[in-house]
Amino acid sequence: MSRVYDSWERLVEAVLKREQFKQLALCESTSSSHSADFSSRCSFSSALEDFFGALSSTNNISYGEVQFIEFEEIKKATRYSRRDWTVGEGRIDPVYKGWIDEHTLTASKPGSGTAVAIKNREADGQRGREKWMKEIYYLSQLQHPNLVRLIGFCDKPENLILVYEFMPKGSLDNHLFGRGHQSVPWETRIKVAIGAARALSFLHDRKIQVIHRGFKSEDILLDGEFNAKLSDFSLARDGPTGDMTHVSTRIMGTYGYAAPEYIATGHLTAKCDVYGFGVVLLEYIIVWTSCC
Repeated sequence: MSRVYDSWERLVEAVLKREQFKQLALCESTSSSHSADFSSRCSFSSALEDFFGALSSTNNISYGEVQFIEFEEIKKATRYSRRDWTVGEGRIDPVYKGWIDEHTLTASKPGSGTAVAIKNREADGQRGREKWMKEIYYLSQLQHPNLVRLIGFCDKPENLILVYEFMPKGSLDNHLFGRGHQSVPWETRIKVAIGAARALSFLHDRKIQVIHRGFKSEDILLDGEFNAKLSDFSLARDGPTGDMTHVSTRIMGTYGYAAPEYIATGHLTAKCDVYGFGVVLLEYIIVWTSCC
């Protein structure tokens, strides 16, 4: 298995060897000083339990910079989730476009205020709720230009809602595999790859690593200028600490993007994200080369 990983690592390293690529991928974020360093806080499991308690006790809360938004305002923001306002499906969850006033956290008229993407996750038991809460837990504390920004959330018995910044160009996988996808200039392709690399570099270089564990082209979102932003932290985990070489976990992820050694052993490291990055680069090269 190590040979398989080494091959991918060499591929990624070769891509990043271009001087501009390497400098941009590894440079410090201009906004990293605003990121809360929660590596010194309690363990992830106990922090998540504390968060569960906060959500169950009151709706008038915020977590980091992420605010609670009233369900009625979310309904108004999406005009009651009109079908023609649907902008995506995620894996299984519908995503709607809407507009809100970020200062008052109320709905605004279409074309005014802040455009947002609203994901409506069905409350499918404890596991679904934990994934929803992981998304809030991580994105409320990690701010970086190449991570999607989570603005707010809403907790209803039947629906778990997340409100993100709106990404006009959609996901990378739609540009690679969607119907009628068009050729994209190489400069733009490099820009997207750099953004994804910087996101992983930021997560992995923290005092306690954050391992995304689900890195794939579907999770790379693009703004109006093709700046890449990593999304979907529902499978994320804190990385190993101290003398630990890995974190043992239940195997999760997407077939084809998950590292073979992780599938074989359940041992999770940052290298698992690097493997997924290599798969995305391969998709990148093959698909966009074939359509040029």
